[in-house]
Amino acid sequence: MPNKYNYNIDPDISKAETLPSSFYKDPNVFEDIKSKIFLKSWQWIGDTELVPEKNHVHPLTVLNNYLSEPVIVSRTDNDEIVCLTNVCTHRGNIMVLEPGKMKKLVCTYHGRKFDNNGNFEYMPEFEKAKDFPRPCDNLHQFPLRKWGELLFIGFNPVFDFNKVIKKMSERVGFLPLEKFMFDKSLSKDFEINSHWALYCDNYLEGFHIPFVHKGLNEILDYQNYKTEVYDYCNLQIGYGEDDSNVFDLPKDHIDYGKNIAAYYYWVFPNMMFNFYPWGLSINIVKPILNNLTKVSFRSYVFDKSKLYDGAGSDLQKVEEEDEFVVQNVHIGLKSSFYKAGRFSPTKEQGVHHFHNLLSVFMNSN
Repeated sequence: MPNKYNYNIDPDISKAETLPSSFYKDPNVFEDIKSKIFLKSWQWIGDTELVPEKNHVHPLTVLNNYLSEPVIVSRTDNDEIVCLTNVCTHRGNIMVLEPGKMKKLVCTYHGRKFDNNGNFEYMPEFEKAKDFPRPCDNLHQFPLRKWGELLFIGFNPVFDFNKVIKKMSERVGFLPLEKFMFDKSLSKDFEINSHWALYCDNYLEGFHIPFVHKGLNEILDYQNYKTEVYDYCNLQIGYGEDDSNVFDLPKDHIDYGKNIAAYYYWVFPNMMFNFYPWGLSINIVKPILNNLTKVSFRSYVFDKSKLYDGAGSDLQKVEEEDEFVVQNVHIGLKSSFYKAGRFSPTKEQGVHHFHNLLSVFMNSN
């Protein structure tokens, strides 16, 4: 069956046009993005504290109200963390409803039993069933990757997340990620009346900083703001105006001697990892409707003494300023007279990269 999409983003940013406004407006495109993009990529699901000890399980729903994929994070007898479907292979019942210790996973509907690796063990009244059990009677196990204490799962991923981790570690690997502590007081969800990809578009360029973020612009050196593009992620480097509130980089670091105030990593399609001298702010952009998005901020603190200074000192204010412009763009795209725009070759490499990846994934069969 031929693919119905034919998006074309010129690889030469100086010639390229953005995705057409229809990408953001068409409800059929929004629906197809589930299978074309999100089911072929990776999602951050939390950290190892979800399952603090052996035989502990934790149910959660990935991208609730969009993919709404029910999964179980499980720490096995062998102290291995795995991620399984939370859907019983008999009749589709949700199996685990609350986190806790469970040596066996038992469906409350008809008693089908699995071990904590998802392997089928027992089913009552199936003695006369022929060719049973089969491999499909085990719980599906999702690919899982660990970075520090952070956990990521893939559905049917088309790229290796270890390569993304390796690329991010080149710059921030000197940080003791295993010591970063989750801070609930700094973690919050925001709802934005816009398409999810518009929020990513905005994040992926520092071009708007002098116009939208007056306070942040006083901290960052806009002229030296830099974007580096990789395969399935990119990096924006925020330089400080001076040497206060910047990273203390080791001598063998690629940026040693530079005033780095922030490393902003974006990972396709919807994850942001913002490293500051105080720690890490993770932003996950969650589609809900074509015109409604939830953005979840989750903060991990390493050095509390640096929390209220520098580029990462007032994240809520920056978020509110971003929401204002993103929502206005969403309104503007409804115009019958706007079709597409152009990219700044010097300031919008990240947006160009994102649109190119979106086009590749949407054009694929």
